[in-house]
Amino acid sequence: MKTDVKKIFGSNVFNDAVMKERLPKAAYKKMKATIEAGAELDPEVADIVAHEMKEWALEKGATHFTHWFQPLTGITAEKHDAFITAPKENGKVLLSFSGKELIQGEPDASSFPSGGLRATFEARGYTTWDCTSPAFVRHDSAGGILCIPTAFCSYTGEALDQKTPLLRSMEAVNKQALRILRLFGNTTAKRVTPSVGAEQEYFLVDKEKFLKRKDLIFTGRTLFGAMPPKGQEMDDHYFGVIPERVLGFMEKFNEELWKLGISAKTQHNEVAPAQHEIAPIYDQNNIATDHNQLVMETAQRVADELGLKCLLHEKPFAGINGSGKHNNWSMCTDEGENLLDPGETPHENMQFLLFLAAILRAVDEHADLLRLSASTPGNDHRLGANEAPPAIISVFLGEQLEDVVEQFVDNGEATSSLEGEEYISGVHSLPHFQKDATDRNRTSPFAFTGNKFEFRMVGSTQSIADPNTVLNTIVAEVLCDMADKLEAAEDLPMALHDMIKDTIAAHKRIIFNGNGYSDEWVAEAERRGLPNIKCMVDAVPALVKPEAVEIFEKHGVYTKAEMESRAEVMYETYSKTINIEALTMIDMAKKQIVPATIKYQTSLAESVNAIKAASSAVDTSVQEALMADISTNLKDMYAALAHLEEVAGKAEAMEEGAEQGHYYHDVVFTAMDELRKPADKLEMLVAKSAWPFPSYGDLIFEV
Repeated sequence: MKTDVKKIFGSNVFNDAVMKERLPKAAYKKMKATIEAGAELDPEVADIVAHEMKEWALEKGATHFTHWFQPLTGITAEKHDAFITAPKENGKVLLSFSGKELIQGEPDASSFPSGGLRATFEARGYTTWDCTSPAFVRHDSAGGILCIPTAFCSYTGEALDQKTPLLRSMEAVNKQALRILRLFGNTTAKRVTPSVGAEQEYFLVDKEKFLKRKDLIFTGRTLFGAMPPKGQEMDDHYFGVIPERVLGFMEKFNEELWKLGISAKTQHNEVAPAQHEIAPIYDQNNIATDHNQLVMETAQRVADELGLKCLLHEKPFAGINGSGKHNNWSMCTDEGENLLDPGETPHENMQFLLFLAAILRAVDEHADLLRLSASTPGNDHRLGANEAPPAIISVFLGEQLEDVVEQFVDNGEATSSLEGEEYISGVHSLPHFQKDATDRNRTSPFAFTGNKFEFRMVGSTQSIADPNTVLNTIVAEVLCDMADKLEAAEDLPMALHDMIKDTIAAHKRIIFNGNGYSDEWVAEAERRGLPNIKCMVDAVPALVKPEAVEIFEKHGVYTKAEMESRAEVMYETYSKTINIEALTMIDMAKKQIVPATIKYQTSLAESVNAIKAASSAVDTSVQEALMADISTNLKDMYAALAHLEEVAGKAEAMEEGAEQGHYYHDVVFTAMDELRKPADKLEMLVAKSAWPFPSYGDLIFEV
C-alpha cells in the first residue's frame, strides 16, 4: 500500500495547524506570542491549551501523558500519568488534563546524574514545558502517550538537563546576532535562530544474533571479534543497493518519523557493511535536538519490531568504520535570511564575511570546548582514527572562500570570487552543468558546505544539545565583542572592514583545507599551536577553566556550579562505561571463551589419541601444532584476564573523578585491549561450530 506522505506528515503532532484549528482565536494569539516572542503564558490560556491538547491526544488513542525530558544520561526520560481522575461515587471516572499539569511536572531529581548538585536524599526536581517544541503522541506497545517536551531543573534552580542550557544559548546567539544585523541596517528582523540538521548513522544487525552477544547487550559494542575475510575494502557498500530487509525497516522508520513531523529526507548505505544513514531537513535548534532524540528512539523501536537491532554506538565493530552524527549548523532570521549564505559574490557580502570571521575566531579561541562537546567514551574510538575527523579542530572553507580570505589578508580587501566551471563529460547525450566553486573535505571536523557549517565530530549516540550549546555560546561571545566595538565606532564602514581583515588574519591558523588524516597535518597543527586533545578525559578540564566559566556565565548559559557538575558527570560516565566494558569482557572470557576453547582443545586431544591408537603410522603433527597454538594463546589470554581483573578492581575502588577517569583510560582500557588480542586469535583457531557467539561475519553480512 502506497504511503500518503502529505496525509500522515505531522499527524501525531500538536503543531501550529492543530492549535489554530482547535484553540479560540484569542488563546491561539496569546500562545503564538509565547512561542515566538517569549511572552509569559497566561494560566487561563494554559488551561485552554491543556484541554484541547488532551481532547486531541484522546482522539489519537492516547491514555497517558508524560513530561518528556533530556537528563544528563544522554537519553530521554519519561513518567506516564493517565488522564483519569479519582473515581466518582458511581464508580465512573472523568478524563482531565489541567494547565498546571501541562506546564509543570515533578520527577525525582536525585535519581538522575547531577554531578553533586543533588544529594541522594534531595529528591525534588521540576520539569517545565518547552512550548517552542510541539507536543506529540507516540504509539508503542504501551498504547498512545502524549509527550510534552520539557526542561528539567532541580529544586534549587540548577539545570539538570541538556535542553535548558541549549535554550539559553539560543537566546544568547539571538541577542548578539540581532545587534550585528542592526548595524547593517536590518531593523525588521525580530529573531535569529540557530538551525540544525543532524545526519544520523547507525548499524542494523539481526536480533537473534544480537541476543547471543553479551557485549552488544551490555555495552552496545563488540568487545571481542576477529575481522572476516571481507570488510569495507572494496568500497561497495556506500550508496550501494539497499537490502530488502533493510528497505522494509527504512519504510517503517520513515513513516513513524513523518507522523512525528520529522522531515526525514535522505537515506542510504554508509561506508561499512550493515551501516546506514538518515538525514532530515533543517529545523530550529531545540526542535532539531528533540527530533534527533526521536530519530534514535524510533530507529531502535522499529528495528526491534522487525526482528533487527539498531546499534547506535560510535564503534560497534573494530576494524570497520564507526558511526558519527554530522551537525549541520547555520543561523537564520525570522524573515528567512540565512546569515551564512555567501551569495553569488561573497567578496562583496560584508555581512556574511563578518559572521564568517566571527565563527573562525570562535572556533579558534574555543577549539577545546568544541572538542569537549563531541567527547564520549565511544567517540574516543573514532576521532583521529582515519575514519572520522581528526581530534584536532580545524575549519575547511573551500577554494572560493579561502581565496577571498587570502585576498583580505594579503591585500587588505577582496575584489573577486572564484566561480564554478562548467562540467563537460564528452558525451553528447549527457547534459552540461555548473560545478560548485568549492570541493568538499570529509576529513575536516568543521567544514563550510555552501550555507552552513558541518560539525562532523559529534558521536552517533550523542544528543546534539551539548555541541550546539557550545557552538551557540562561543559564537555569541565573539559577536558580542564585535558589536561592542562596532557600535562605538565613529566610522562604521571602515571599522567593519578593518575588523573583518584583522579577525581573519589573527585566526587564519584554524583554516585547513588539506588531508586531516595525514601525519603531516598533525605536525603542522602542532606548529600552528592548535590543540590535539586525544581522549575524553583529557577534554573535560576545558569545561571548568576560568575563561570558559566566565563566558558561559556572562551569557547566562551555565552557572559555575552547573559547569562543575557536568565535568563530574563526564568523568563518572567515562569511568562507569569502561568499568562495564571491562566486567563484560571478564564475564565473556571466563564463562564463554575459555570453556569453549578448552572443550574444543579437549576434542582435538581425544581425536589425536584416537588416531594414534588406530595407527601409529598416521601423522598427527597438524593437530598437535594446532593444539600447541591454542594452548599458547589460551595461556596468554588467561594471564591478560587475570591482569584485567586486578586493574579493574583497583579502578573501581578509587574515588570518582579525574584520577579515576585517567586510570580507566590509561590502565584498564589498555588491559582490555591486551585481553582481546589472544581471544581474537583463538576465534581464528577454534572451529566456528565451537565458538560461543556469532562472529563479525555473521553480524554484518547476514542482515
